[in-house]
Amino acid sequence: MMTGMNSDESSPSPTVSSRAVVTLMVILLLLVLLLFRCEWRRRDQEPDKNVPPRPVAARGDLAADEKSTIEIFRQASPSVVHINTAIVGRNPLTLDAVNIAKGMGSGTIWGEAGYVVTNYHVINGANQVTVTLADHSTYPAKLVGHYIDKDLAVLKIDAPKDRLKVIPLGTSNDLQVGQKVFAIGNPFGLDQTLTTGVISALGREIESMNHRPISDMIQTDAAINPGNSGGPLLDSAGRLIGINTAIFSPSGTYAGIGFALPVDEVNRVVTQLIRDGKVLRPGLGAQLATYAASQKSGPVGVLILKIQSDGPAAKAGLRSTLRTPYGIRLGDLIVAINGENITTLKDYFRVLDKCKIGDTVKMTVLRDGKKQDFEATLESVP
Repeated sequence: MMTGMNSDESSPSPTVSSRAVVTLMVILLLLVLLLFRCEWRRRDQEPDKNVPPRPVAARGDLAADEKSTIEIFRQASPSVVHINTAIVGRNPLTLDAVNIAKGMGSGTIWGEAGYVVTNYHVINGANQVTVTLADHSTYPAKLVGHYIDKDLAVLKIDAPKDRLKVIPLGTSNDLQVGQKVFAIGNPFGLDQTLTTGVISALGREIESMNHRPISDMIQTDAAINPGNSGGPLLDSAGRLIGINTAIFSPSGTYAGIGFALPVDEVNRVVTQLIRDGKVLRPGLGAQLATYAASQKSGPVGVLILKIQSDGPAAKAGLRSTLRTPYGIRLGDLIVAINGENITTLKDYFRVLDKCKIGDTVKMTVLRDGKKQDFEATLESVP
């Protein structure tokens, strides 16, 4: 006798088919949501072609100081040049002559004859110099003369007179701390850059390449960077009042302190360089050295090592250092000139910078431990 089948065993199980349906519905729902999301994003990203450009607000007139600055730059910038220097070397493989770029700086056109003033350190060591004017025309330059003591050099280019614009000359003997100044140059090779600031201090002193002091420098906070050297410093009337020369910065870039050589000194030096190719300065005709008897005590001053036989020191009766059979006989030790104490060579040069050729100076020297006074008339020395 056959037994009947169990109803649970004979009917199909709905579990698998139900799960498949649910999974399919979830997938379809996700696809629908994804399609809607893509459509929303497409609509959001689609440009609105009906949006008009924003209206420009009325500017009004420029401020008076802005107009003044713009006019100063417009008038002076044609007088500022870009200087590039190179060293002529040889290709080690072909032995052909090649130009090796050395550096760059700025310069200021000094006259319609083609003279250009710059810093000596800009062209130092180069045997090829080119000058690029504001209109981008370039000319080879030759060195007229230089004066390392003041870090100045004069170049000459053969350019048409109508391209040689000269900045009106000002004066530096009446400058005041706080007055506005403008510097134009080529920092980092960027042509025709204007920076503004004020005179931060006057009478500053820096050291030249030959370690002589350069006194009475103008200190400014107008941004001066490598490449600005040789460019003009202008007053608010657009007059030339200085030549930008150096910066004080541990990093070598702008740190808020720049120095310019005052134009009165520039005018004096440049005139001599153009006229004579060199600058004759007043001197004693003697070789000198800073001297200290000991590290802690004893006399200090400038020791006379050698004296030119026909120089001012010899005529005044000063004594040089000599080697004798008994040892070294020290020369006179200059301890004061015109009432100013002399302890180092910097002091000596600082005092003589105030003098002119032909001036008579009063000197106090130590000779054999005793002070003696002498007078000497300064003569020209190279």
